[in-house]
Amino acid sequence: MGQLVKLLKSFGYAFRGIFHTVLTERNMRIHVTCVCYMLGFLLLTDWFTLSRTDWAVLVLAIVLVLAAELINTAIEKAVDLATQERHPLAKIAKDAAAGAVLVFAIGAVVIGILVMYQPEAFRQLWAYFTTHPLGLAAFILSLIPATLFMFRGFGKKSRGED
Repeated sequence: MGQLVKLLKSFGYAFRGIFHTVLTERNMRIHVTCVCYMLGFLLLTDWFTLSRTDWAVLVLAIVLVLAAELINTAIEKAVDLATQERHPLAKIAKDAAAGAVLVFAIGAVVIGILVMYQPEAFRQLWAYFTTHPLGLAAFILSLIPATLFMFRGFGKKSRGED
């Protein structure tokens, strides 16, 4: 029974790390918001046709970007803990970790374009929004809380965040 408790605690620590990163890191909130909109269009409409392979590639790209952002945050916090002063090696570590996230994010965008480039789907999306002004208004209004979430988060940050 003790091993099960340790396992469950380890999952709790992992989820706490994910939630902390979402709450405190602007770039993670941007990634999460983009994923929510993309998945919303893919799952709530039938405009796009994706194979199982397409889904697998998209999910892998999403997971890699989010994991890279978590690792970047861990590296940044570890460097901040190790030194309070500016040091060229600390800057290189932080910049390289951020660069890794950027590489993954650019790759995910390219994958998204390759998988979702379906002109007919975009015609249907355009047709829907031009014939359903309330749907367009709801989408546009949803951008307000999404933008606030991305750039403001959920309130006050602790010292040294973002």
